[in-house]
Amino acid sequence: MSYFVLSHELARRRAMAAVADAPAGFLVRVEEPRRNNAINAALHAKLTEIAQSREWAGKRWDVETWKRLLTAAWGRATGQSVVMLPALDGAGVDIVFRRTSELTQAECRDLLAFVEAWEAETEAA
Repeated sequence: MSYFVLSHELARRRAMAAVADAPAGFLVRVEEPRRNNAINAALHAKLTEIAQSREWAGKRWDVETWKRLLTAAWGRATGQSVVMLPALDGAGVDIVFRRTSELTQAECRDLLAFVEAWEAETEAA
């Protein structure tokens, strides 16, 4: 399996050569890189700050809960599919949304900007 980061012309040529030499039936996928450590660290730092200083529904929540709440809100704000379904065990509802580990770098930056805007807006309220 070959993996190419298209960061310069030589990498592009090598990728094109690999595609030209690939046997029939092989797959090619060109995609934006997933989130990186720096973006992930910035997002988790902001979520930690929120978890340590905010309450929601009368209670303080951990970083994971805040991440789920804010990712679901961001998904709705950006027109992504966020679905509330009856829980499989019949105990309430579950929210199904994208996992942050699946976000591209651009999406993760957008989520972080959304979280920061939400924080600023709710501080003023």
